[in-house]
Amino acid sequence: MLQHLKNIDTAFKHVRLFSAVLIISCTLLCGYCIYYCLQKISDAGQKVYVITTDGKAIQAEFSTRKDNIPVEAKDHIITFHRYFFSFSPDEKAIENNIKKALYLADESAKQQYDALKEKGYYNSVVSGNVSQTISCDSISLNTSTYPYYFRFFGKQQIIRSSVAITRNLVTEGYLRELNERTENNSHAFLIEKWFTVDNAILSTSKR
Repeated sequence: MLQHLKNIDTAFKHVRLFSAVLIISCTLLCGYCIYYCLQKISDAGQKVYVITTDGKAIQAEFSTRKDNIPVEAKDHIITFHRYFFSFSPDEKAIENNIKKALYLADESAKQQYDALKEKGYYNSVVSGNVSQTISCDSISLNTSTYPYYFRFFGKQQIIRSSVAITRNLVTEGYLRELNERTENNSHAFLIEKWFTVDNAILSTSKR
């Protein structure tokens, strides 16, 4: 009888041990599954997919403001120069472009605009049916010191009724970061101490 009770007690201990191991294993497995799912959800939250014009989905990787400074700064510089130097012979179109450009730069750009306006440059563009476009060759940008120094290298193409003129365009200035992005300044940069270094005529051709 005593031996039988001992066997029952031993079996009960084995069952209790097995149950404890099973409960601990299930708890660890559930904990790992919860952790894994939360990690996947967190990773998925950092992925953005952009739909292109042809319907393809391209993954946009998560990155910080610091990682994007060179790319955003160069795009800001190109956008500013395109608005400031590209226009058609239409007063409203010129004013609209200059207005957009002045949101991206400080008083130094406004001073250059005022100087050109005082010389009658924009009036001659309208009266002479002049079209002007700009292309960017390269941008030198130093992000190791703040504010960020840049130099823009590009070409101006000026089309008149009888002649096409190509000018060299080299400008330089500094970029300052702003606190927030706005509709008029999506990159949150401001061009400072901007001026034109070179704007010499490279070639002319009759039309």
